[in-house]
Formats: sequence, structure tokens, C-alpha cells
Amino acid sequence: MKKRSITLYAVALLCMQGYAKTEIFTLRNDNIHVDNHALMSASYKSNRPSMKKRLFISNAVEAEIVRVKKLLTNSKLAWMFENCFPNTLDTTVHFRMLNGKPDTFVYTGDIHAMWLRDSGAQVWPYVQLANEDPKLKEMLEGVIRRQFICINIDPYANAYNDGATGGEWMTDLTDMKPELHERKWEIDSLCYPLRLAYHYWKVTGDSSIFDGEWIKAITAILKTFKEQQRKDGVGPYRFQRKTERALDTLNNDGLGAPINPVGLIVSAFRPSDDATTYQFLVPSNFFAVSSLRKAAEILTKVNEETVLAKECTDLAIEVETALKKYATYNHPKFGTIYAFEVDGFGNHMLMDDANVPSLLALPYLGDVDINDPIYQNTRRFVWSDSNPYFFKGKAGEGIGGPHIGYDMVWPMSIMMKAFTSQDDEEIKVCVKMLMDTDAGIGFMHESFHKDNAAKFTREWFAWQNTLFGELILKLVNEGKVDLLNSL
Repeated sequence: MKKRSITLYAVALLCMQGYAKTEIFTLRNDNIHVDNHALMSASYKSNRPSMKKRLFISNAVEAEIVRVKKLLTNSKLAWMFENCFPNTLDTTVHFRMLNGKPDTFVYTGDIHAMWLRDSGAQVWPYVQLANEDPKLKEMLEGVIRRQFICINIDPYANAYNDGATGGEWMTDLTDMKPELHERKWEIDSLCYPLRLAYHYWKVTGDSSIFDGEWIKAITAILKTFKEQQRKDGVGPYRFQRKTERALDTLNNDGLGAPINPVGLIVSAFRPSDDATTYQFLVPSNFFAVSSLRKAAEILTKVNEETVLAKECTDLAIEVETALKKYATYNHPKFGTIYAFEVDGFGNHMLMDDANVPSLLALPYLGDVDINDPIYQNTRRFVWSDSNPYFFKGKAGEGIGGPHIGYDMVWPMSIMMKAFTSQDDEEIKVCVKMLMDTDAGIGFMHESFHKDNAAKFTREWFAWQNTLFGELILKLVNEGKVDLLNSL
């Protein structure tokens, strides 16, 4: 009787924390059977905002959280999934209507501006649920429409304000506008909106997003890509900033290092928002190729704009041909690999940065086949001491980058290793490392110190959080529940 009373007391405490009695115990022959999984889970209290403070609620996403949590027996992993997967919706999505159409402005997290890259990546994993939730579908439509509007304000910008508010970088020596948060030219800023719009169209069948604003945007994208091939001079873009940080500005009067116009596209900055060293950023050029082909398909099948579609296809072929000729390097240890940056003169930057697009993430974005032998050689290179931005320590290992500096591993790189892995044991190691480096708060961070995960940057970085949720959901949907439950 005493044992049963203690158990009932424990159950009562758990119920006070919000657990339903049927989730915790059942009666069997007048004896109480306690669900140990529920007891363990009770020690992990959700770190999501309260319901009234969540910016956007999707019934489909909430149902998916419940489904996945029931499948996971590792309580910490289930808790982290619950915290991370909806983080973009909970904290960054600002949905409204504009001229009778959905309009969604997405913060990157602790920076209240909308990056084309981040916003496209942040909402990406929700697209697969769009057909189950009309509100979610409408919100996603709003992100795509907002991205097209942003591109048409200025295709050279990487981040935008919610209105003509100005901001801290208005003194940058470039063609700043009050609608812009920052004007760093990055190829991937124009690729992520194409990737998202194409995926949304394929999943939902909704082609209404490809209206006049879209035609203006893809026309601006093509014009910008061609200008930055720099065949007819250096083009209109310059950028300089008064700063003590070298990677926040460009040399040569804001033009960056010289390139040989061989058909590749200049990216003045990397996805990390750091300046490139050699301006043909290889992962971003691969991303441009796949994105242009998606745009060509949309233009052909939806808009019947065959001339514009052919422009996209021709440019994709030209860039792809140049990548084959200029983007590889014969490494003495790893064989033929992809360089991170080249300049068309024969110079190669051999490294990888954690931010996506990266060399490691090429198959994740669909830019190369995962079994491409050059990619597999590159993958071994970037996850080794031969990559100057690979760090390994007591807390974990992975790729960082000069944005944060020495010894700081980005969880994003660990996720990309898992996304691109064909080895269950490797995936298991990656997920375990992500779980062990959350600093006990159930969220991802921008980076953590290789020897001490409690030393990290950015408590609130929605892209990394949602990406973690995307990874776990992918593994569950691929039938790897037993792998996750073996952790």
C-alpha cells in the first residue's frame, strides 16, 4: 500500500506538469503500471513559448510533433525535436495580407531582419505538410511572395527590413535603400527563393505564385547572374564598410579580388556573410545551376515563357561547363576534389565553411549526386584536418568558418554530415553529438567550442533549430526510428 501511495503521488506530480494520467500509468489487476518513458519525459519541460506567445500555429506541425514524439523513446531527443522543429513558426513568422494576398516576413531569430537564404531554409521542412493545413500553405505562399518582392527591391541584397525603416548598415558604401538591412551580394540569396518556390509548387500544385512579380524577379535574377559573370566589365556592384573586420568589406575599391571571366558567377560574399577570397564560390555556383534549371521548368510549364526559360537553361549549362573545367583540384591525399573558391586564373581555395551552400552540403541541396566520386573525395577532405576550418575537441567535431573563428564548430555542419551520410553508424554519431552539445537547453546554436559546448554563440538562431527538426523528421520518415531509439 505504501509503494502504491508513493507511485500515485509521483503520478499526481506529473499530472500537475500537464501529463495526462493515461500517458503515465495504467491499472493492471489492481496494480499500477508506470510508463517509465513518460516519467523520464516529464523531466524535460518544453522550452517553446507559451501558446499565446507563439507567432504562428500550424495544426499539421503540432500533429507531426505529437506523432514523432510518440515514436522516440529517447526522452531528450524527443524534447529537442519538440523545441526545435516548430521554432521558426513559434518565434520568427510574421504573417499578414498585402493587397489581398498572403505576405509573410520571417526573422532570422535574434536579428529582426529577413535573409532570403535563412527564410527559405527556415520554412523549407514545413512544405511537406502544406497539403494537410490550409493555414500553413497560405503562410508558405506568403514567404515566397515576400521573397519575390524583396528581390525586386534589390537583387544584390541579402537581408531586408520589414518596410523602409533603415538600419545599422545604411552607411555602407554601396547602393543602400531604406528597405535593405544589408547589401552583401551572395549568389545563394537568389537561389533559395527559387528552391522554395519550386518545391512548394511541386508539393501543392499551386502555381498562383508565379505571377507578374515572379516574372520580374526571375528576370532580375538572370540579369544579376549575368552581370556577375563579369564578361562585359566589373558590373554595377560595389561594397565597402568602415569596419575593423576584414571579411565585412571588399578590397579593390569595393570590387573584391580580380577574376578571369570564364563563365562562372562572382559571389562577393559567402553564405556566412563573410567576403570571399577568390570570388567564384564553387558551392554557390553549383546551387545556381540547379536553381536555374528549376526556374526554366516553371517558366516553361506554368508561364509558357520559352525565351526566358531558354536563357535560364543556357546559363545553367554555361556555369556547369565552367565548374567542370575550373572548380576541381588534384589533391595529393584525397584525389580530385572540389575547391571551395577559384578565380579562373588557376588559383584554388581549399577549405569548407559550415554555412549552406557548402561543399559538404552539395547533395543535400540536390546540386550533385551523393555518389559522385569527386564529391565523396571532397567529403572526406572537408571532414579532416586537411580542411583548415575543421575542428575536433572534447565536446565534438565539425566544420566552422572565419565568421566565428578558431575552434568553434557549427552544428549545421554536423547536420549536413548526417543529411549526406549513407552510413547508419555515422548518422548515429552525428545525432548523438548534436544532442550532447545543446548546452542543456534543448536548442541548437550557431556554434559551440570544440572543448566546451557551454561556450556557444547565438541562443536564438531559428535556421539551425528548424534544420535539426528537419533532420530528425527525415530519419523518422526513412524508417530509422530504431537507430534513433538506440541512442
